[in-house]
Amino acid sequence: MKPVVKNRIHFAVLATDVACFRIIDNQLCVLIGRAPSSSPFAGEWALIGGMVRPEETAEDSVSRLLSDKAGIKNIYTEQLHTFSGINRDPRGRVVSVAYLALTHIDPQDISKARLETKWYPMNSLPKLAYDHDEIMEHAIKHLRFKIHNTNVARYLLPHEFTLTELQNVYEIVIGKGMDKRNFRKKILVSGMLKSMKRTRKKGVMRPAALYVFK
Repeated sequence: MKPVVKNRIHFAVLATDVACFRIIDNQLCVLIGRAPSSSPFAGEWALIGGMVRPEETAEDSVSRLLSDKAGIKNIYTEQLHTFSGINRDPRGRVVSVAYLALTHIDPQDISKARLETKWYPMNSLPKLAYDHDEIMEHAIKHLRFKIHNTNVARYLLPHEFTLTELQNVYEIVIGKGMDKRNFRKKILVSGMLKSMKRTRKKGVMRPAALYVFK
């Protein structure tokens, strides 16, 4: 269906869009919202985003949009990529600076969210408005690269965690299983972790050592 264009833009403007990830029930999920009535894709699912105000930086815009549209404050964000396709927005020339956001706990205060939002598992994500499918493809590739090469997994975990919990996050993000012995050897040799010299017991399992990221 061809979108209805209400307010055509005649000059280039800047927007931000956020791919916000969280692990729920052992699935990597992304936060999406219903596009408002002012959007040419009204009622369709899209990433949380919007135009950057004249008095804002891109980072300020991300914080405001997450807070106003999704009821989210104080989560990890980083700049992902700039999307500048000529026809990415039916209203006119809009360049989007996309951001990656990660959280372990549920960060939302639904009572303060202006949009209908939902955490969707990556493997059942509906078609998204604008070029947000392209942004999502870029975001998941970037997250998989970073989880292999940095300590970004810390933002998807509680402060203290076991090696089993850490491996589970890696496997969920990457989308495949990993050899337990090799994983533990590599992660401990990397020097990213610090042992808390304490253990946690869960059910009938043996107590497991607790770690934090340095």
